[in-house]
Parts: sequence; C-alpha cells; structure tokens
Amino acid sequence: MDAVPAHRVSDYLHRHQPAMVEFLECLALAESPSLQPGAQDEVLDIISGALVELGYAVRRLPGSSGGHLYARPRLRERRAPVQLLLGHCDTVWPLGTLVEMPVEVADGVIRGPGVYDMKGGLAQMVFALRALEDLGLKPPVTPVVFVNSDEEVGSRESTRHIRRLARLAERAFVLEPSLGPSGKLKTVRKGVGRFSVSVEGEAAHAGLDPEAGASAILELSYLIQALFALNDPERGTTVNVGTIDGGLSPNVVAPQSKAVVDVRVPTREEARRVEEEIMGLKPVTPGVTLRVEGGMGRLPMERTPRNRRLWQRARELGGALDLRLEEGVAGGASDGNTTSLFTATLDGLGAVGDGAHARHEFVYADAMVERCALLVLLLMEPPIVDGAA
Repeated sequence: MDAVPAHRVSDYLHRHQPAMVEFLECLALAESPSLQPGAQDEVLDIISGALVELGYAVRRLPGSSGGHLYARPRLRERRAPVQLLLGHCDTVWPLGTLVEMPVEVADGVIRGPGVYDMKGGLAQMVFALRALEDLGLKPPVTPVVFVNSDEEVGSRESTRHIRRLARLAERAFVLEPSLGPSGKLKTVRKGVGRFSVSVEGEAAHAGLDPEAGASAILELSYLIQALFALNDPERGTTVNVGTIDGGLSPNVVAPQSKAVVDVRVPTREEARRVEEEIMGLKPVTPGVTLRVEGGMGRLPMERTPRNRRLWQRARELGGALDLRLEEGVAGGASDGNTTSLFTATLDGLGAVGDGAHARHEFVYADAMVERCALLVLLLMEPPIVDGAA
C-alpha cells in the first residue's frame, strides 16, 4: 500500500482517537477476571455490539470460563481466504479492583485494570475494522475475529477453537500488548510447560527407627538439583522448581513430597529435550517411588520463514506510517504460540504501555492510533502466495 492510503488511514484514526479511548474505558470498566465466568458477559456484550454495528455476524461459544466470541462479516465471499484477529477479554484482576485502581485518562495516558493486557488491543481491533468500513477499504483476505475468556489461565477450553481457526487462516494477528514501553512486536515467544514431581517414601519414627523409613524429602532434594541442572542460559531454557511440599512432622521420616516445575524453552527441539529429561527422572533413594506428570502446555512461537515474512512486511508498512518497528522475544506464552504452529503469526500488535499484571498498568493513547493504523494496513495485504512454513 502506498503512502497516500496510509496517511488516509492515520488521519481517520487520529480523528477518532477520543472515541477509541472512550471505548477502551468502557472495556476496562467491565471487570472480567478469568476465574469468575459470569463477569465475562458485560465485556463480551460490548465487543459483540461493536462488531454487529460493523456488519459482523457474532456467535457466542459457551464455556465454563465465561465463553468465547467468534465473528465474521455477514456479507462475505464463501471459500475466500480468511485472516484471524485474535485476543482475550479476561484479566488477572479480581472484581472490585476498580475501587483501588480506577480507570483514569490524563495527559495521553490511560490507566486501569486490563487496559494494557489486553483490552487496549481489543479496542484497536474494533477501530481497525471500523476504519476499513468507514474508508470503504475492502481487505483482499476476509478478517474474522476470535476473543476468548480463558487466556490468562492457559486457554484450556478455547485452544481447540483457536487451532481450528488457525488451520483455515492465511495469517493470524494477535492483539496482545507490545513488548515494553518501546512497543516491540513479539516475533518469538517461549514455550511453557508445567510438571509435577511426586515422591512416595516410607514413614518411620525419626528417632527410634529411622532406618526403617525412606525419606521422600531426601529424594526430592536430589530431584530438585537434577531439575535445576537442566537450566541452559545460552539456549534460553529455564527450569524452575516453584513450589515444594511434603512430610508429616519433624519427628517422622517423610512418606511423601511434591514439587511443581515451570519450564520455558525457545524451540520445539528444546521442548522435546527437556520434556524427555524430566519424564525420564529416576529415584536414587532406596525404597521410594517416583511419579512425574505434566508436559509442555504451549509450544514455542519460533521465527519460522512464514512468520519472518509477516514481520518484514509489518516493518515495511510501519515505515509508511513513520513508525520504526522493532521486534522482541517474550518469555511468556500466548495464543500466538498456538496459531504459529499452523499459520503465519505476528504477536504484540496491541497496546503500547507497561504494567501487565501490575498496579501501574497503562497504555499510551497516541500509540493506540499508530498501532491501529498499522493493523489496518496489515489487514489490507494480499493473500500469501508462498505458503512455506
């Protein structure tokens, strides 16, 4: 797209910045913690209403997390290629957070629970689609929308829907917040795994007959050292024993113990290696048994050729908007990890700000306009010719 349409898009969105900020305020005021399903209704209703106004057919998919939203244009060419706009409406903030952390707009900054992660991205998504409609721009690839309500707790219910949509999509744009105040796009996300290591020993009196026992805690101490030995800073692999539990009493040889382990890896190959190492742990203390459960919940989002092509095009389009885009690596996972397994994916297209899951959470209003304009240009890109992975 040449510079004239880019400036047209930018001018339109600058004029509509107050409405975009107001829309974000409405989303943030609709508190939507992940673990309270009924709280999702209001925020999903707001998004549904905005999409219906833009000519989208909206379906609400039921779920114990609060349900999810899928939307596509009512008038569309059947079997035409589609591109996926992906986001989540749940937040980590419990109901009542607004009392101590109110939504505030001052000096070009919007503050409040969930504005950065990731209701700012949802506002940008809606206004990008509104810009297409009002400017008479018809994307050559049909945009479809999926918003889930369980991303902050691992997308356990929604992943099957995301996988299905990603398999059909030419590309996926993930409206998660950008990386840090500089606004880097996320072109790499580590894979995340969760494992539990449980040890069964044999109880005995610690003073009268300790040799009759088999200490599960002693065994766990060896296992913890083996787990931490899997850390590899050069590869970017982290293995963290985050919690431990066990034992009955100081005067009893511990009959059981347990550790919960968090794993972050940069590549699928490394995910396989670390998972095999953890699942292959063997006890060394006589008389104990070991049970290892869990696995890699989300595989990494890697710099695949198709992802690199999408990033390079985003950087070029950013230039048309006088944006100097940078890329970054995120240690946490998102639903972009899932879509990247099946289609070209670009993550971190949402709000620029800081404070995800923190009390100082905020976004920059001017950057919302810039990133929204970038999304419009990306949505106007033609279908992918070379579908190589």
